[in-house]
Amino acid sequence: MIRSQIIGCGAYLPKTVLTNHDLAKRVDTSDEWIRTRTGIQERHIVGPGEKTSDLALEAAHAALADARIAVSELDLIVCATTTPDETFPSVASNIQARLGMTRGAAFDVQAVCSGFIYGLAVADNFIRAGQSKTVLLIGAESMSRLLDWNDRTTCVLFGDGAGAVVLKAGEGAGGNADVGVLNTNLFSDGRLHDYLYVDGGPSSTQTTGHLRMQGKEVFRHAVTNISAAIEASLSAAKLEVADIDWFVPHQANQRILDGTARKLGIPHEKVVSTVAFHGNTSAASVPLALATAVADGRIKRGDLVLLKAMGGGFTWGAALLRW
Repeated sequence: MIRSQIIGCGAYLPKTVLTNHDLAKRVDTSDEWIRTRTGIQERHIVGPGEKTSDLALEAAHAALADARIAVSELDLIVCATTTPDETFPSVASNIQARLGMTRGAAFDVQAVCSGFIYGLAVADNFIRAGQSKTVLLIGAESMSRLLDWNDRTTCVLFGDGAGAVVLKAGEGAGGNADVGVLNTNLFSDGRLHDYLYVDGGPSSTQTTGHLRMQGKEVFRHAVTNISAAIEASLSAAKLEVADIDWFVPHQANQRILDGTARKLGIPHEKVVSTVAFHGNTSAASVPLALATAVADGRIKRGDLVLLKAMGGGFTWGAALLRW
C-alpha cells in the first residue's frame, strides 16, 4: 500500500526573544508566576513588518534542503495557520509563489493549535489517494499579533514560529512496521467555542480581534481530549503506550503535557517538550518540537512517533507514524 513518508523537516524562529522578565516589565506578572503555571521561560516574537509567510518560507526552505528535493518535485503545499498575512489569499499560495512552484496546488488549513495534525491528515489522504506524490506541509503562526498585551493570563503563553515537513509517497506492506504515517485521528466539538476563541473577524467585527481563553476549562478538556485521541490512534494500530518511542505533543503548557502523561502512564523521558523556549506557537508547535527532536538525534529512523494536539474550536487529534 501507499504510505506517506516524511523525508525532510525544518524549522524557523523569529530573531526577537521575549523572556518572562521582559513581560514582567509590561504586565503584572513575574518569571516565577509564569514558570510555575506554564513551564515557559521565553518565546520568540515576530519583528516589525515580519509576517507569517516569512516564517513559513524559512521553514519550507529548511525542510526542502533536508529532504534534498527540488521545488519542481512538489505537487501540493498545505499550510496550517490561524494567523495568515491577509484574509486571502492563503499563506500556502504565497509560499508557492515565493518558492517558484508553478504546478500543483496550495491551500491553508485552519484548526488552530491542531492545525498541523489536521494538515498531516489532509496531506496523507492526498498521497494515499494518488492525487499527490510529494507534499510540503507547514505549520506557521504569528500568535503575538492576536494577543491582548494587557491580559497577563494569555499574553504570557504564546510565541511565533514555523515548522515544516516534506512527505513523499512510498511503499508499505500495510502493517505497523511500515515507514510513514500509520494513522491519523481527528476530532472537534464546536459547542466549546467560548473556552478559547478570538473576539473578532471579517464578518463579525471587521477587525482581527484578540485571543480570549478560559484557562481552567481549556486545561480540563485538553488532558481528557488529547488522552482520548492518543488512545484512538493506539487502538487503531493495535499498539500500547509502551510501544511508542516518542510522544510529540502540542506545546501549550507544561502542566497539560505532564497531566496527559500521568493519565496515560507515559514516561516523562519519552515526551518531547520545547514549551520552555518556544511557548505556545499554535499550529507551529508540533512541527517545531518534531524538528528539534530530529535535529538533536532523539528521534531516529525506525522510531514510532505519536503526534498530538488540541486547539480552539475545540479541535483535537493524533497521528502515528514510523520515522
